[in-house]
Amino acid sequence: MSTATTQQQNSGTRTGGLLITSANLALGDGGSTVQALDNVSLAVRPGEMVAVVGPSGAGKSSLLAVAGALTAPDTGTVQVNGVDLATLAKAARARFRLREIGFVFQSGNLIPALNSVEQLKLMQKLAGSSDGLDPMELLAGVGMEHKAKSRPDQLSGGERQRVGIARSLVNRPTLLLVDEPTAALDRARSQDVVALLARETHERGVATVMVTHDHDVLHHCDRVVEMVDGRLSS
Repeated sequence: MSTATTQQQNSGTRTGGLLITSANLALGDGGSTVQALDNVSLAVRPGEMVAVVGPSGAGKSSLLAVAGALTAPDTGTVQVNGVDLATLAKAARARFRLREIGFVFQSGNLIPALNSVEQLKLMQKLAGSSDGLDPMELLAGVGMEHKAKSRPDQLSGGERQRVGIARSLVNRPTLLLVDEPTAALDRARSQDVVALLARETHERGVATVMVTHDHDVLHHCDRVVEMVDGRLSS
């Protein structure tokens, strides 16, 4: 039995995950059109962490945008937690994104004026969620409770990433989308951050997709897929 399956059973409360079926997406116009996604299908179970690797311009960012309800594919379907994103109106899609999808960015992408705990509380306020996780407990879970009152400029790169991970989880998302989390980190911090992502994925039963160029962290993932010229392969 795989680690992801075992963890999914242990979580007991998650169903659905991510299911992309035959997605196509063309970017640009006229003669400069590029096929960013070419008949892409991807299923990620709750409690499973999947890494997407490939060269720059392969379509990895487009994959995250489609999975995260930021861009609609030209054809094909995207389901998150059993909900077809194409069936949601614009406002409903924005609410769904806040409550069901967590994003982790390259540098944490934190708001400069807010301290660590305020970063998490703002996400809860925006989502209008009453059943999210306790911000202080979540910061403690990623080893950042002692920096709860610190602003981003008072944190190291690894610390900002940890706060970003906590923020992405505060509304109990079904899906976690991670974009190059180790790009600004040294080797040791990179290992720590991706190990933390894997642990949170498994323990909380979240379906996680991580785009990365860092092959040294792939052993933390349950599965690795490669994207080249808009196409996915195992």
